[in-house]
Order: sequence, then C-alpha cells, then structure tokens
Amino acid sequence: MARVIRESVSDTIANRLSDPRIQGIVSVTEVDISPDLRNADVFLSIMATDEKHRRRTLQGIQHAERHIQARLGKKMTSKFCPRLHFYEDTKLSKTLETLRLIDIAAEEFRAGEDQTETDTEGEQD
Repeated sequence: MARVIRESVSDTIANRLSDPRIQGIVSVTEVDISPDLRNADVFLSIMATDEKHRRRTLQGIQHAERHIQARLGKKMTSKFCPRLHFYEDTKLSKTLETLRLIDIAAEEFRAGEDQTETDTEGEQD
C-alpha cells in the first residue's frame, strides 16, 4: 500500500498540479501508514533554491491535499483510502549539511598539517 501511495502522490505532484508555489524537485521519500490504514504520513524531499521556496512548495502541496487524495482514491483497491498528511523530510538536507561540515573540517585539518610541516622545515634549516 505504501508503494501505491508513493507512486500516486509522486505522479500527481510531478504531472497533475499547476500551483505556481510548487517549485524545484519534489520526491516522496517515505510513507508511514497507521496500523488502522486510515492515515498516511507522506514525507517529501524538496530541492528548491532556498528555504523560502521549500516552504512555499510544501504549502502548495498541502493546499492540493484534497486533489492528491482524490487521485489516490481512484487508484486504491482497498476498502479504505488513508488520509494523507504531508511533511518535509529534512534527513537529506541534514545529511548534506553534515557532509559539507565534514569537508570544511577536513580542509582545515589538511591546511593545519601543511602549516605544521612548513614550520618544522623552517626550524631544521
């Protein structure tokens, strides 16, 4: 069921919405369905130019919730169609920020090693 939700929501966002607030690349990263199958949390990775555009994109998608829900209902074969709740998945952006900080720290470490080697060579002369 999570796969059907993921595919339907992805298709609807990519091909069926014309809200100008929705910008950048949006992908469904995770779908958590409640045990009673009545609700589904849909996590979206939003690649936009900045934080403002990411927020506006999420608002546009949340505004289109009924339309997305209706399209999903047509594809579901089960008795219930879970109510969708959209959230921004921040795991990817946090991972990218962590990697960026690691790169900065590694660069500073290498620069410090180079400086130490230069100082050591100067003392030997």
